[in-house]
Amino acid sequence: RHYPGTTYDLMDVWTDIDSCWPYYTIKDTYKSYSATPWKWRTLYHVSNNALYAKFVDYHSYYMNEEKIRQKMETYDPDVVVSVHPTMNYVPLFAIRKISQKLNKDIPFFTVVTDFGSGHCTWFNKDVDKMYLASEPIRKIAQNRGGVPDEKIFMTGLPIRYDFACQADAMGDRTSERGKEYQRQMRERLEIDPNKRMVLVMGGGEGVGSLSDIVNELYAKFRMQGVNATICVVCGRNEKLKKDLETRCWDTVVSQSLNSYESLRSRFFTKLLQHASRSRRIQMALDRAAAKAAKGKDVADTPGNVTVVPMGFVTNMAEYMVAADVLVSKAGPGTIAEAAAVGLPVMVTSHLPGQEAGNVDIVLNGGFGDFCEDPESIGLEVACWLQDPQLLDVMSQKAMKVGHPHAAEEIVLDIGRTTHQWIERNLSRNAETNTASE
Repeated sequence: RHYPGTTYDLMDVWTDIDSCWPYYTIKDTYKSYSATPWKWRTLYHVSNNALYAKFVDYHSYYMNEEKIRQKMETYDPDVVVSVHPTMNYVPLFAIRKISQKLNKDIPFFTVVTDFGSGHCTWFNKDVDKMYLASEPIRKIAQNRGGVPDEKIFMTGLPIRYDFACQADAMGDRTSERGKEYQRQMRERLEIDPNKRMVLVMGGGEGVGSLSDIVNELYAKFRMQGVNATICVVCGRNEKLKKDLETRCWDTVVSQSLNSYESLRSRFFTKLLQHASRSRRIQMALDRAAAKAAKGKDVADTPGNVTVVPMGFVTNMAEYMVAADVLVSKAGPGTIAEAAAVGLPVMVTSHLPGQEAGNVDIVLNGGFGDFCEDPESIGLEVACWLQDPQLLDVMSQKAMKVGHPHAAEEIVLDIGRTTHQWIERNLSRNAETNTASE
């Protein structure tokens, strides 16, 4: 769009070459470990140090550099952009050798796609430029990677273009224009515009966890008289989608009522001790706790609640615009997308190590909270939906964190820099040809 005629190729370093063990197993290992938190935690913390990183760098260089270089050379690139932590050492060495062979300078850039924390293998000080999403990531890059200021470009996390379009069209979610745009979006998506809307995404969570969260959201909304639509993104999980479509919601409410009395004190006692929650959210929960203590937390008229199970969603930006709250795991992309459109977030889980910093982005940013217990999630989100001023404050704080045009800014800068390098190569070659004549 910005550089017509430009082409790009995607190369997965560890699957596009005939690599040796353990490198050819990285893709399958990622799937297995990310679904098993204790395995992921162990691998992440054992490997996240300079000694381990150096060992892997040298071993992968010795075993795979020649193959990687041969594959990269077939593309005849003008620029190389790394978007994965394991692809910043050997590919950089390979492209430097290719540059010498072809007698042209080829820039190597790293776009760090983690938000609040990052593995040490992301940060190679020898790259030509590094694009970072947040201040915590910048500190890691400088303190652990030794990346100099002049190589760092602060942009925000790159997200899909749809979110930039929707953010521009909606503007401030809390303004009259923003609220009217949200209403129109709900009508377009056939969601009741007169009810609150909560968007639930499971990511890598198991069926049981996501299912329990939906149950508790439904039950607490009903009991507290909150009229809401709960849109559940099931992705390719057809089993969960069909289960939600046929679930007896009266039974769900009955089971939640049976456990509500014992839950009440446990929820507010445990939840209100979280030191990192914003003061504004804390005040709202204090009021809810006082209301519960007086026995006024069950409405006379049950809420009108509808659950809408959805499969794989391609227009996620539209659904985030239509939502009042997002309930999701702490994926960096998901949080960045929500912040881009000013959407408050309830974080329900995170991968140990890698995604822990993303929770801090939400908490320190003041646009959400973190809770793993489904019943507590239901109670707190119900509290938010009954406090329009709180939702507006959280939305405004989210917009301060969001960078809807980050991907565009990165592309424009990469394009400008690459063209400068190309012109420099052409000028140098022209001088060489003139001198040889």
